[in-house]
Amino acid sequence: MAKTQDFSAIMKDMMGAFPVDTSAMEGAFKSTAALNEKLSTVALDAAEKSAEISNKWTKETLAKLNEMSKAKADPADYAKAATDFASASAEVAAENMAAFAEIAKKVQTETVELLMAAGKDVAEDATAAVKKATNDVTAAAKKAATTK
Repeated sequence: MAKTQDFSAIMKDMMGAFPVDTSAMEGAFKSTAALNEKLSTVALDAAEKSAEISNKWTKETLAKLNEMSKAKADPADYAKAATDFASASAEVAAENMAAFAEIAKKVQTETVELLMAAGKDVAEDATAAVKKATNDVTAAAKKAATTK
């Protein structure tokens, strides 16, 4: 009767001849996690600053509305109050939109800087990993060739 060959031993020997280094994957995971942390920090800082601007803008608008809604002695004073409110609102809107634009510009700049640094790190890591893998495979192939 024919004996079935044990392929598990063959596979084990073959996999042992070509070692796998998981440190590259661990390094990539850590790098990705660090990048995500930095990007999250940028986004959360921007959200906090935007919320502060929105809160300030709302308080200023409510204060101006409170002033405008007070009873006036002369009917012409109502028109003046409405005009003053509209003028002040337009001015505050322009200031706040400029502040929002500054936040957006800062987020864009910081994000580009982070991604550029990450791209450089990834390229360096990839080059090192390929070089190490090439050396490991070459050494394993030489070892396999000498054992024949």
